[in-house]
Amino acid sequence: MEETREISALLHLIDDPDAEVFTTVSERIVSYGKLIIPNLENLWENTPNEEVQEKIELLIHRLHFQDLQGDFMTYAKKEYQDLFEGTLLVSQYQYPELLTTPVLQEIEKIRRNIWLELNSYLTALEQVNVVNRILFAYYKFKGVEVSYQYPEEFLVNKVLETHRGNSITNGILYQVLCQLLDIPVQMINIPRQHILAYFDTSHDYFNPNKENSNKIHFYIDPMNGQIYTQKDVENYFKRISVPPSPSYFKPLSHKRMVQHLLEEFSKCFDEDKTRYKQNELSILADIISE
Repeated sequence: MEETREISALLHLIDDPDAEVFTTVSERIVSYGKLIIPNLENLWENTPNEEVQEKIELLIHRLHFQDLQGDFMTYAKKEYQDLFEGTLLVSQYQYPELLTTPVLQEIEKIRRNIWLELNSYLTALEQVNVVNRILFAYYKFKGVEVSYQYPEEFLVNKVLETHRGNSITNGILYQVLCQLLDIPVQMINIPRQHILAYFDTSHDYFNPNKENSNKIHFYIDPMNGQIYTQKDVENYFKRISVPPSPSYFKPLSHKRMVQHLLEEFSKCFDEDKTRYKQNELSILADIISE
């Protein structure tokens, strides 16, 4: 952005020790939108004072966050919310300059490797075994327990880069790949678990009224591709002393999955210094709440 007299004056006042002055100056700078970011970055490079650099970094973060809120509002209002698009928006909170094209190319590369081994004669279980073989044996994706000590395990771009994700991000990647391959696998709402289900689409075909149409063939653990039967899931409900409800076996909407990812990701910032990030991620989760 061209540096007008007002912008020059505002940038000069960033190092003012008076908190009220800084608050006023900040609000005015943020009102310019992200076009002022290059001016702030230039100022940061020419400022030796670390305290002032931190103030500039905070302003740049606020501008990116303001922009991201707008992106989430647009996403929430769409008639169809693409799951992968939503998870990339979550990644852009931590990586505002993220280039999405290389990430999409990586997904396409994995999809194509799976597709080459699929054919129309495979059973449901054989289809999933192909997905598992490519993901976990060929690409060596690793599933790890959800840990709030490792925020990058909640970001799909980093999971694709490191081949290491938790049950939430691995589950999202698994579902996205299956959707691209027309394999009817979706995340469901079983308590305290992130688990995928293979839905029987022929059941839908023979039940045009969609009565009890959520018929599930089997369940898949996104951590390692392990298959579970209906009996396994029934035993799990007995073990946790929770009566199974039909709502637990319905596919989660894309919005709900992105919202859940934001809520879990926010728990990585539970210290005083980073609490503002937790609050911001909660704001984003509220924007797309159902």
